[in-house]
Amino acid sequence: MSKTAVTVRYGATHEVGHFTGPVHNLKPWDDCVVKTSRGTELGRVLRTSEIEDDEVSGTLIRKATFDDLQKSRELENIHQEQELKFCNEEIERLNVPMKLIAVEHLLGDEKIIFYFTAEGRVDFRELVKSLAKQYKTRIEMKQIGVRDEARLLADFEHCGREICCRSFMKEFQPVTMKMAKSQKTTLDPTKISGRCGRLKCCLNFEAAVYEEMEAKLPKKGAMVVTSKGRGEVLDMDVLQQQVTVETDGGQTIRIHADEILSVEEDS
Repeated sequence: MSKTAVTVRYGATHEVGHFTGPVHNLKPWDDCVVKTSRGTELGRVLRTSEIEDDEVSGTLIRKATFDDLQKSRELENIHQEQELKFCNEEIERLNVPMKLIAVEHLLGDEKIIFYFTAEGRVDFRELVKSLAKQYKTRIEMKQIGVRDEARLLADFEHCGREICCRSFMKEFQPVTMKMAKSQKTTLDPTKISGRCGRLKCCLNFEAAVYEEMEAKLPKKGAMVVTSKGRGEVLDMDVLQQQVTVETDGGQTIRIHADEILSVEEDS
């Protein structure tokens, strides 16, 4: 059975979920308070939509009040800064092999999440005991990779827009060098790498379109018959749907795919 819900972005890692409750007075970009599997959190409405029962992520509690927003600012600007400092001191004292990246203190005080990076598995049991004793609430240590680190800490990409993983992406998808090559982009690592140091996620956005368009063109080395004669394909321009052909007469021509009359099959 479908029901009306609000789609909300919430949490330090910008999770997106669907929440049911008093949605009638909410509009996009309103701040709201939601109940997730982690606890009570502040979120931002993206849209209202019809969803199925199994798509519900939690409960919408209310539109955020002035007090909710004030507490959120205090948690972010005061408490989380102090928690970050104390945790780093304990990491050094206990000699735990990890790098603390960020702290997230839930609006409802049910949990404090400490995000960290490390080379491998880390025994942080003594650290958790110390943090729980200090803050008298549930402590979660969450190990993340470099892409999640960028999502937590980075802001804008080289294009001038907010990094995709913070602004709208729900989850990371694999990005390969093949995508960069097929899109004829530069292979300079400094220009095709994002703030995380990995290949930019935007290379994946148009990959399927490039594959579809490339499939309409003959491959390099193929022999084709064109309106200007027979020849061998030297190169292709996927977006322009054009190929460069060296004719049997030694002439190099650039033609649109529509001018290719046939492609000779390999014998």
